[in-house]
Amino acid sequence: MQKYGVNELRRMFLEFFESKEHLAMKSFSLVPHNDKSLLLINSGMAPLKPYFTGQEIPPRRRVTTCQKCIRTGDIENVGKTARHGTFFEMLGNFSFGDYFKHEAIAWTWEFLTEVVGLDPDRLYPSVYEDDDEAWEIWNKEIGIPEERIFRFGKEDNFWEHGSGPCGPCSEVYYDRGEKYGCGSPDCTVGCECDRYMEIWNNVFTQFDNDGNNNYTELEQKNIDTGMGLERLACIVQDVDSMFDIDTLKSLRDHVCRLAGVEYGNDDAHDVSIRVITDHIRSVTFMISDGIMPSNEGRGYVLRRLLRRACRHGRLLNIPGEFLVELAQTVIDGSKDGYPELEEKKEFIFKVIAKEEDQFNKTIDQGLSILSELETEMAKKGETVLSGDKAFKLYDTYGFPLDLTKEILEEKGLAVDEEGFKASMEVQRKTAREAREVTNYMGADVTVYESIDPSVTTEFVGYENLAYDSKVTVLTTDAELVDALSDGERGTIFVEKTPFYATSGGQEADKGVIRTADGEFVVEDVVKLLGGKFGHIGHVTKGMIKVGDTVTLEVDKDNRALAANNHSATHLLQKALRMVLGNHVEQAGSLNNAERLRFDFTHFSALTEEELKKVEEIVNQEIQNRLPVVVRNMPIEEAKKTGAAALFGEKYGDIVRVVSMGDFSIEFCGGTHVANTGDIMAFKILSETGVAAGVRRIEALTAKGLMNYYEDLEMKLHEAAKLLKATPDHLTEKVTHLLGENKALKSEVESLKSKLAKDAMGDVMDQVTEVKGVKLLATKLEGVDMNGLRDLGDQLKDKLGEGVILLASVNEEKVSLMAMATPGAMEKGAHAGNLIKAIAGCVGGGGGGRPNMAQAGGKNPDGVEAAIAKAREVLEGQIA
Repeated sequence: MQKYGVNELRRMFLEFFESKEHLAMKSFSLVPHNDKSLLLINSGMAPLKPYFTGQEIPPRRRVTTCQKCIRTGDIENVGKTARHGTFFEMLGNFSFGDYFKHEAIAWTWEFLTEVVGLDPDRLYPSVYEDDDEAWEIWNKEIGIPEERIFRFGKEDNFWEHGSGPCGPCSEVYYDRGEKYGCGSPDCTVGCECDRYMEIWNNVFTQFDNDGNNNYTELEQKNIDTGMGLERLACIVQDVDSMFDIDTLKSLRDHVCRLAGVEYGNDDAHDVSIRVITDHIRSVTFMISDGIMPSNEGRGYVLRRLLRRACRHGRLLNIPGEFLVELAQTVIDGSKDGYPELEEKKEFIFKVIAKEEDQFNKTIDQGLSILSELETEMAKKGETVLSGDKAFKLYDTYGFPLDLTKEILEEKGLAVDEEGFKASMEVQRKTAREAREVTNYMGADVTVYESIDPSVTTEFVGYENLAYDSKVTVLTTDAELVDALSDGERGTIFVEKTPFYATSGGQEADKGVIRTADGEFVVEDVVKLLGGKFGHIGHVTKGMIKVGDTVTLEVDKDNRALAANNHSATHLLQKALRMVLGNHVEQAGSLNNAERLRFDFTHFSALTEEELKKVEEIVNQEIQNRLPVVVRNMPIEEAKKTGAAALFGEKYGDIVRVVSMGDFSIEFCGGTHVANTGDIMAFKILSETGVAAGVRRIEALTAKGLMNYYEDLEMKLHEAAKLLKATPDHLTEKVTHLLGENKALKSEVESLKSKLAKDAMGDVMDQVTEVKGVKLLATKLEGVDMNGLRDLGDQLKDKLGEGVILLASVNEEKVSLMAMATPGAMEKGAHAGNLIKAIAGCVGGGGGGRPNMAQAGGKNPDGVEAAIAKAREVLEGQIA
């Protein structure tokens, strides 16, 4: 048998099924689309759910894919053995109501034996226990002896996901030989050892489960198959595990070179090598699909994998930051099947480098906190770190539990793992309770689920702002209806629409839908599965019925203003790349008639000079009146033009390319100006950070900018009027007033100090002694905290050495201030502890340093008690 590489096997599989009239689709993004039931795509069929459920019509009834997947259910086990991994590629062929069991099984056999060249005598199929049809196909048509066909029960060979489509499975196992076995004479298919490896799973979706385990035959039967590419490579290359196949071995060997160790010589080292090898592959692919590190959701998964890889690099004593170098090896090994890795590598490297640097700082902070906790445990005579503290280290500093355990075990200490799990469960429970109710697709359950999948809408709004079309569906918030009448809210679907639906960062058009006697105001437009455009709003007069021919009129002024802002984001992105570098990618946007918002990848705040330069570039291109040209072209041709694609977006074979002269070329489905001069002008209002490595610019153009300047001018005139000046002399007037204010403030402070001193009078006769230390404790009226501090400084000069406590009542609020001189402190006096002890008497709290402290309270009646207690507290402090 020839030992094919991973990239060859992927290509062989897709080409084989293309020869069987399947459409070979590119891998979908790891980010699920319109599916809240999944954090990340975890199987080949997951992105194809809409085709299986009938919510969307597939591009062809036969499809084949190699889908990138991530499973995160057992991250803690990754590395402990060679079986576990987070990232994998799933080969699959799918039929949506076309072929069924006969073809699926025959092609499984043909590919494995004739294309790949596996020994037919080492292949063992399994079927569901009562699936006689599949058993007969394997036995009679393929020719597998009955003793090599295994029947398994529902747990192993029946696929279902609650209510909905489901069906029996037929798996194929490969006998890898005795060297991979457990040595038992009873070893056979189903054994837990590595001899008989499941290689392919055919799911025959032929039933519908009503949720109560009542099954009915589906009219449209489907095929859903899956074969792990890494598993297939293990068998073909005859290696122990996925970490030994060609692409991963290259990555694994790179880790070993960095660490200066050999794989297979030390169990602890091998665990770390496998963790780094798996995790850097996952994070490289995740970032290429636009996932950014964060503290929640899929961003948290990414951050956790990155940090785990960093930590295991430390365990291997890999010097410095090393993950970017490994990411290059990932890209080199996989760009044959996933060219987007090479296209996005500069950005991938920046994200990894920044996160690795941050964690190296964080882990040092975590180690410092853990050291403090160890000291605290020693003082209390404890040997077990509490679960909540271990969880805080994990949750706040990204400190994995096993690292905390390892460090403590070296010192004969332990962790309350049950307490840690309890804290983790509280977090998980909170997350579960926050989830929204979803359907099988994981999307919000809405009335739109009931619409016939064949209903679709053609967008004609690039060329038209008004269009006549027929109403196909009407809904209220709760149900499909035949008509909407005056005052009712609902959604209108038509065959063709000029209304742009919210997408690509551009807000939907607004406008009106009319009949001869009815009118419907469009407030929003949504694009749903299957290409349906829903026009959401309310009827203002008359009635609109299913089947009516209506006139759809887009608010042209609103469209034009939105187009100004949308087109400006194209100029802005190019300008940002010119000023900051090519790592800048669009990370989101929101454009409407009022303003534009543009999120982009960058790792520090922009300087004033950078913002000014960006603004100048955009305005220059507006003044250059660049023609805006829109062309539809094949995606490969579009890429050759250098057109920028939206990060993480999946495009079809034909893409819409928007060019603004030779300055900007981007893939874009939105609406635009005809000429950049229409934008008029561009002004940046703000630049802020919105997430790790993501910045946001908010800006104005055209009418929005004019409105902004009009509002600014009005406020300027109002301010000038209040100051009895003209706008052109406002700065001079304000400068003069600031000078007057400063002089008056100084005079007020001087008067307040004099009044405070007068209010105090001569209090030196109130000085008492406590164990040889002078104490002056007295009450004042109407003196604020600044005044108390000034008086304290004056009284220290008179007192010499000792402790001063001043209490003042001002508008039903109490201020306490204590001072201790160096001589008093040497004898044990501590102003901070004194204030802390007496503040409760006035219903407040406070503290401070040994030489000076202050507090506030709301109970004036407690002042005398506080002064009396001060003597008692000081007596306890003096040695």
